[in-house]
Amino acid sequence: MIEYTERFFRGLDLWSLAVDEAFLNVSRSTTAGGNDYYLYTLSAECDKCPYTKLQRIPAEKEHSVLKIDGARRLALRFLDRDVGKYSFDNDTYLCQFSDVSLGEFGVYDVSVQANGSCTLVTAKEPVNIYLPFLTIALLAIAAIGLVRLARYGLRRSRIQSPVTQPDTTLGDAAQEDAFDKPSHSEPPAQSTPKKRLQSLDTFRGIAIMLMIFVNSGGGQYWWIEHATWNGLHVADLVFPWFLFIMGVCVPISLRGQLNRNVPRRVILSNIAVRSLKLFLIGLCLNSINGPTVANLRIFGVLQRFGIAYFVVSTVYLFCHEEAVASQNRVLRAGEDIFRLKKQWLFVGLLTILYLVVIFFVAEPGCPRAYFGPGGKHLFNAYPNCTGGITGYIDRVVLGVAHLYQHPTARYVYDAMPFDPEGPFGCLPTILQVFLGLQCGSTILAYTGHRQRLVRFGVWSALLGLLAGALCGFSKNDGWIPVNKNLWSLSYVLATGSLAYLLLALCYYTIDVKRVWSGRPFVYAGMNAIVLYVGHTIFHKMLPWHWRIGTMNTHFMLTLEALWNTVLWNLIALYLFKRKMFYNL
Repeated sequence: MIEYTERFFRGLDLWSLAVDEAFLNVSRSTTAGGNDYYLYTLSAECDKCPYTKLQRIPAEKEHSVLKIDGARRLALRFLDRDVGKYSFDNDTYLCQFSDVSLGEFGVYDVSVQANGSCTLVTAKEPVNIYLPFLTIALLAIAAIGLVRLARYGLRRSRIQSPVTQPDTTLGDAAQEDAFDKPSHSEPPAQSTPKKRLQSLDTFRGIAIMLMIFVNSGGGQYWWIEHATWNGLHVADLVFPWFLFIMGVCVPISLRGQLNRNVPRRVILSNIAVRSLKLFLIGLCLNSINGPTVANLRIFGVLQRFGIAYFVVSTVYLFCHEEAVASQNRVLRAGEDIFRLKKQWLFVGLLTILYLVVIFFVAEPGCPRAYFGPGGKHLFNAYPNCTGGITGYIDRVVLGVAHLYQHPTARYVYDAMPFDPEGPFGCLPTILQVFLGLQCGSTILAYTGHRQRLVRFGVWSALLGLLAGALCGFSKNDGWIPVNKNLWSLSYVLATGSLAYLLLALCYYTIDVKRVWSGRPFVYAGMNAIVLYVGHTIFHKMLPWHWRIGTMNTHFMLTLEALWNTVLWNLIALYLFKRKMFYNL
C-alpha cells in the first residue's frame, strides 16, 4: 500500500536506490584476454537520439551491479569497445534490448557473452508505484471524515454567526486579472446571472493548487512533471491556464472602468504600473538563491505575465468600442467575436509575424523551422541549436548567463541552457491571454447560461482540433509539435481548448446547477498572488516542506507535496475568513 520493499536482496541495499531506480546486475564471461564491455542506453523520451554511454563493465569482474533510472522505458546496448559518448546505428554491438521496462526497486540480471548472446531476467519484481494513490485517497477520506465530525460537534455546541459577504458585481474593478481580488458569495438563483462568476475563482484556485503541487515535486511521477521537450504533461497546464484566466478578467475590469468614465490615460497608467510590478516581483523571486547580477535570470513566469497583460490590456483599451446590438441573426450570434474585430486583427498580425520568424528565419548554423532541443536530437546533428530561432533570439537579447540554466531538455538531450519563459516566446503568449479575453467578451455579451456554455464548448472543440491538426495528432512528427518550452502555437491552442473545457465544467456545476460551491479551491483563487509568492519564498522551509528518512518513494514525496498544497490552501482559507484579499 505504501510502495514498501525489503531492504536487502542478494546483498544489495534496495533502500539506497532513488525514486524509480533499479539494480541491473551485469554478468559476463571472464575468459583470458577479454575486452571491457560498455553499456549504452537510450530513453524512450529522447526522440531521434543516439545511445549514450552509461558505464564501463571491466573485463576482470564477472559481475557488475549498476543503478539505472527506470522511470521511462529504455533500450540497452552492449559493446565490446568504447565508441565515445554516443553510439549510433552504424556501430557494431554485441547485443541490444530495444524496449525494456525497469521498475522501481526491481533487480534485473543481464548475461552478456562474447558471442553476442544476451539474456535479461527479472530477479526481483519491482514495486507498484501507483499504490500510494490508493493509500493517500484512504487517508484523505479519513481526514475529511474527522473534519466533518469535528464540525458537527462544534455546531452542536454553539450557534455560529453568519458571515457577511462583500459586493461582487461584474463591474467591480477587483476583477482585473488572474491574481486579483475575488468574488466571495454564491450568486442567487437566477436564469440570467448578473453577479461575478464564482467558477472563475474556482478555476484560478485549481490552477494555483496544481501549480504548488507540481512545484513541490508532484510525487516525482514523470507524467506530472514538465514534459522534457514536446508533449503535454500535467505541469504544463498550469501556466497557460493562469494566463487564460487573466485574459478573461481583462474586459470585465476595463469595461467597468470605462463605464465609470475613468480617463483612458489613467487606465493605461494603472495597466503599466501593474505590469511593472509583476515583472519586478518575478525578477526578485529569481534572485531567491542569491542576487548575483552576472548570472541573474531576467525572465520568468511573472515577467511573462506582466508583458502579456500589458500588451493585451492596452490593445483592448484603445480598440474598445461601445457595442451596438445588431438585428442580423448571424452577427448577433457572433457578437462576442465581432466586438473584438480590431483586437483580433492586431493579435492575428502578431501571430502571423511570429510564425513567419519561426518558419523562415534560421539561426546561424541551424536549419529553418527547427523546433528541436538541440544536443543529441536528430542523432547529434545540431547540438548548438536548442530551441531553433526562439532560443537564438533569447540568447542574443539576454545572453546565455541570464537564461534558465536547467531546462528539462538539458539532462535528456544534453542540450544548451534555454529559457522556457524567454522574451521571444511572449508573442504566442499574447495569443494565449487573448483567447481568455475572448472568453471574457463572451461572458459580457451573453447573460444566459446556455448561450455561454454552447460557446465555451464550440471554442474548446475548435481550438482542440486546430491544435491536433498543427501537431499531426502526434507528439513529435507534426508541423508544429505541442511544446511548452517554445510556447508553440499548437500548445497555445491545446491548453486554450482545455481551459475552455474546464471553465465550462466549473461554470455548469457551480454557477448553473450549484451542485458544488467551488470549495476548497475557491479560497486559493481569491488570493492567488499571495500563494504564488509565498510558496516560492518558503519552498524549502518547515512546515511546508520536510524530509523524513531517505524520501526515496513516490508515496513519501507525494505525501509531502500534498501536505504543502493543503497547507497553503488552509492559509488561503484563513485569509478568506479574515476578509484579507491582496492585490497588486
